[in-house]
Amino acid sequence: MSLEKITIPDLGDSEDVEVIEILVSVGDEIQENNSLLVLETDKAAMEIPATSAGIVKEVLVKVGDTVNQGHEIVVVESAAGTSASVDAKAATHTEPTAEKVIEETEEKVEEKKIEKQSTSSSELSIADINVPDLGAEDAVEVIDILVSVGDEINADDGLLTLETDKAAMDVPAPFGGKITDILVKVGDKVITGAVIMRAETSDEASDESKADTSPEAETKAPEVDLKAAQSTAENVVSASVASSSKATSSSHQAISPKDNSEVYAGPAVRKLARQLGVDLTLVMGTGTKKRILKEDVKDFVKNALQSGGGIASSGSTFALPQVKDIDFSQFGDIEEVEMSKLHQVTSRNMSQNWLSVPHVTQFEEADVSDLEEFRSAQKTLSEKKGIKLSPLPFIVKACAQALTEFPQFNVSLHSSGKKLIQKKYVNIGVAVATPAGLMVPVVKDADKKSVWEIAAEINELSQKAKDRKLTKELMEGGCFTVSSLGNIGGLGFTPIVNAPEVAILGVSKTAVKPVWINNEFVPRKMLPFSLSYDHRAVNGVDGGLFCSYLNNLLSDIRLMVL
Repeated sequence: MSLEKITIPDLGDSEDVEVIEILVSVGDEIQENNSLLVLETDKAAMEIPATSAGIVKEVLVKVGDTVNQGHEIVVVESAAGTSASVDAKAATHTEPTAEKVIEETEEKVEEKKIEKQSTSSSELSIADINVPDLGAEDAVEVIDILVSVGDEINADDGLLTLETDKAAMDVPAPFGGKITDILVKVGDKVITGAVIMRAETSDEASDESKADTSPEAETKAPEVDLKAAQSTAENVVSASVASSSKATSSSHQAISPKDNSEVYAGPAVRKLARQLGVDLTLVMGTGTKKRILKEDVKDFVKNALQSGGGIASSGSTFALPQVKDIDFSQFGDIEEVEMSKLHQVTSRNMSQNWLSVPHVTQFEEADVSDLEEFRSAQKTLSEKKGIKLSPLPFIVKACAQALTEFPQFNVSLHSSGKKLIQKKYVNIGVAVATPAGLMVPVVKDADKKSVWEIAAEINELSQKAKDRKLTKELMEGGCFTVSSLGNIGGLGFTPIVNAPEVAILGVSKTAVKPVWINNEFVPRKMLPFSLSYDHRAVNGVDGGLFCSYLNNLLSDIRLMVL
């Protein structure tokens, strides 16, 4: 037996390539051509095959590392003389053809089927636990590990907590078993499908945790692999670039995401284009065979901004000059405090919404004396039900009814700027302040629920928000938002529209005021509220009518049942 070090083969013109997935671990028995890890080059994601069979003794790289040709990645214990030297094979490595890539993928599919059949008779096995679908391609941060090596877990037990752009979410165990290896740590970033842990489990439990095992589902997996291989092959042997006429006129067009599947660009370039909202069909590539590079995308955006084209999805968003940093330490002691990821996302969204939405805000006061009297009378029933009955559920119910009465507020602007998306459902977002930042869970179908049901749901969602347990699904699909300062204070404020919604209600503190009724001043409880709306979608007259209608509902809650 001898130890051999497997190295990175020739990567062509790619340098400092990132390792995005490790496919083997110490102790694994591998065959020649088995995949060891996945790299993301400028052209595509590619798997690095083993150049000799044996047992993995050491993995020399980790996810996130960058490697080049000749970089040592795995140490394998193999029988002497069974394979040629790694360096010799690496030196003769050539760029695969389309036919070769597809052929190798078909062989890998068959190998996986054979491996699965050969291990199905064992009672226990080590199974990978992957990150489930996050609904996005961007990496998310691991903020908490909930288990340790050796822990016994059941299906659906929380394993770790991830922080996405919208909320924190727990990754559940797909099956029961015993944790044998934890491959991530707090602060790491992971993507959908990344292996985060391994657990010892029965083959039956492992199989049940996977996607549908019907014959139809089994035939789908090879097709997906084959399509991915064909896509990789096309990237290797062909190129489809934007025409020169499009490139010439690109600076006069808004940059917006379109179908970029036919352009010649790697995953990293496509990701950058998505982040910047660039249509790759308008970009002229300067790489080999006119491949689009990151620099091409950045130059395209720079030229578009300099020529006044701007970057926009519906209308123009202008690049404003940044406020210069000042050395505040010259005036006294300071401390730099990192903003939470949620706070950063909220900050970006607020800036974007304020700059891109033409806001109009209208102010109104509602006489909620009768509402408060009715709410106080429900104190005993509220305690019996175990539900806190604040004014907020009444406000949400009233807003839901107002959206039904004025459907022009229940729309979103299409990116073309030429049409509106009319929504036939009524979902109300409720802003919740948490230690990590502002979160907006959504009460679904608020128009179909009673005040008690809305109150219970708001209480539950608010607690989940404070515990960082909100899932993506609980924060999606909002039609309209209510931001209530409750008893904090203030006479009124101008809330920022939460695009792609077109309106938001800001609620301030109820105060007792003298109101002229029947030739005398009477003390009444008055609730100030303000309605901000997108003037591109809503006219001022409609805003006034909406406020008046909402005022009537809150002043006489009997109207909510008519």
